[in-house]
Amino acid sequence: MFNITQAMVMDTLGMFGFLAAELTILFLLISYAVGVLQEYIPPAKIQSILSGKNGKGYIVAGLLGAITPFCSCSTIPFLKGLLRAKAGFGPMMVFLFASPLLNPIIIGLFAVTFGMKVTAFYFTIAMGVSVIAGYTLEKLGFEKYVKPQAYIESEAKGCASACGGNQAPLSKWMKIWHSTWADFKKVLPYLIGGIALGSMIYGFMPTEFVARIASEDNPFAIPVAAVIGIPLYIRAEAVIPLSAALAAKGMSLGAVMALIIGSAGASLTEVILLKSIFKNQMIAAFLFVILGMAVGAGFLYQFIF
Repeated sequence: MFNITQAMVMDTLGMFGFLAAELTILFLLISYAVGVLQEYIPPAKIQSILSGKNGKGYIVAGLLGAITPFCSCSTIPFLKGLLRAKAGFGPMMVFLFASPLLNPIIIGLFAVTFGMKVTAFYFTIAMGVSVIAGYTLEKLGFEKYVKPQAYIESEAKGCASACGGNQAPLSKWMKIWHSTWADFKKVLPYLIGGIALGSMIYGFMPTEFVARIASEDNPFAIPVAAVIGIPLYIRAEAVIPLSAALAAKGMSLGAVMALIIGSAGASLTEVILLKSIFKNQMIAAFLFVILGMAVGAGFLYQFIF
């Protein structure tokens, strides 16, 4: 018993260290890259591309999500950049939903592990629901649930970027770095808290337990798997192999699909990070969309395949 507990503690600490280092580096790199891009791409240009007019902005946002190799947490700094550029709210939400679900790593592993038919099904569901959800949330006026300070920070950064145009290159890059570091310090408490909780769940929730409660014998297997997937933070490189292993242990294929969408589309760390941007109503709407997508895709997959 002691050895098992010790192994769980070691797994938890190992995952915490790995995620803390990885997500810190990713956040800083992506935030800085977005800041550099904004030096060369005017905010007005981004705003016009992702304005949502005639529906083009939604499709572009979904495709942008499909070509960016971001996990759910890595999407946050890019989302902050879109806020800074005052992109359309609906397309921003499409990107938030689609980016972690459709990143090239997941799509590639899906094709290798489950075949092209299942991959096409997954891509269609993830893209379709993301676009519909982004459009619906905008039409319902959920933009009011973006925290006011997110816009204030964005405006300040936009001004700094605009004023930096006449500065020496070194000064310009340092200004971007200072802005990136200030952004990182604001989300650091959320990041550490989310990683700690996610790592504990990862270390102390055995795969056998997940497979047992989401087996084919359980009529609630699909919603249970979708709910489990959110706190069970899994990187894109691991979610597909883990899902294949769970299927081999008896998890129903519909539940596997729900678990993949729940774990890849949202994580406890991402939800905590989003609290630095969104009010609780928007967080609830985000979770509703991901859970609804996961459960719906699970039942539809089970029915079709």
